[in-house]
Amino acid sequence: MVLKQIELQNFRLHRSTSIGFSDSLNLIIGGNGQGKTSILEAIYYLCTTKNLNLAVESDVVSFGQQYFSAEGKFSDLTLNSTKIFFDYVKNKKSFFLDEKQIQNSIDVIGKFPVVTLIQPDHAITLGAPSDRRRFVDSVISQASHTYLEMLLEYNKTLRQRSALLYRLKESRNTELFEQLDAWTESLISTGSELIKQRIKFVLEFSPYVKEAYLHIIENDEEPEITYSSIPEINVDNVTVRFREELNVAMEDELRRGVNLIGPHRDDFMFFINDHDLKRFGSQGQHKTFQIALRFAQFFYIKEKLGKTPIFLMDDVFGELDTFRAGKISKYLSQVGQAFITMTDLTKVEELNILSGSQKIKVENGTAAYI
Repeated sequence: MVLKQIELQNFRLHRSTSIGFSDSLNLIIGGNGQGKTSILEAIYYLCTTKNLNLAVESDVVSFGQQYFSAEGKFSDLTLNSTKIFFDYVKNKKSFFLDEKQIQNSIDVIGKFPVVTLIQPDHAITLGAPSDRRRFVDSVISQASHTYLEMLLEYNKTLRQRSALLYRLKESRNTELFEQLDAWTESLISTGSELIKQRIKFVLEFSPYVKEAYLHIIENDEEPEITYSSIPEINVDNVTVRFREELNVAMEDELRRGVNLIGPHRDDFMFFINDHDLKRFGSQGQHKTFQIALRFAQFFYIKEKLGKTPIFLMDDVFGELDTFRAGKISKYLSQVGQAFITMTDLTKVEELNILSGSQKIKVENGTAAYI
């Protein structure tokens, strides 16, 4: 799958921008604050209906304007177009697929697979468990529509059960316990399936991480991913162990008014040579692991969906030493269409990735081929 063209109107600094892209490597070059990352942001919108940096839509509208729009044309087995339009006055976002309005983003996720390698990725290895869960859920959700639906259902159950626990904490109304039992059963049912899928995912995903890590840095470091969930849990006893842990925690949940047990509390642990990356990893090891995770995501989704994702990389090479940068630029030859932002054209020449690439200069919201 490739993105052939994009058109932006009032999208941050881009008042009116139209760009045609290469099917392989697209280098977007410009100084800080000139609008190059906004192009990646728009592409991500067109693939997912969501904002790349979790910004609110009103912040994306060009200063003094009443709307923004982004439209893209994709080519795969068929030709497709997507468009996002945001009305600042009505505070309303609309998404269109082949000129038909899509009401639910779940109908788009995975149709135009996309992988991002951006600055906030440091949170995956250095941040909280929620950052790692978000990464894993995003990977599986693009590869499995079923998982995405289960995740949404589980989060809905969490909200309902949390509200009920809070009411019971305040009143201890016995009539509410029947409702709690029903939501608890729903939590166990959906949550158990999520845990099973995550266990399966770690087993399937780990070889992709090891392969990517080997391409990026050739040494004897061995990366590993483990899944930390309910103690002593496995695919055969998930439901039983989930129920047991909930029974043990019930009084504490009622006293505190919150959900204490379930996949929303899980974590994913990263290791290098059996050492906990978060505790003992160097800055270089963290960055390498983050990059390896994204390349692993790319090839994992490609195999699962039979589609080649679009790869977005935001100012990655500026943080890397020459060795790692060179290895990654070589690895990119195995990737399909990629969009890479850079601040310096000199760096492009150093990486030796000029051949076959499209180079786009962005200055103050204006894009031009170079």
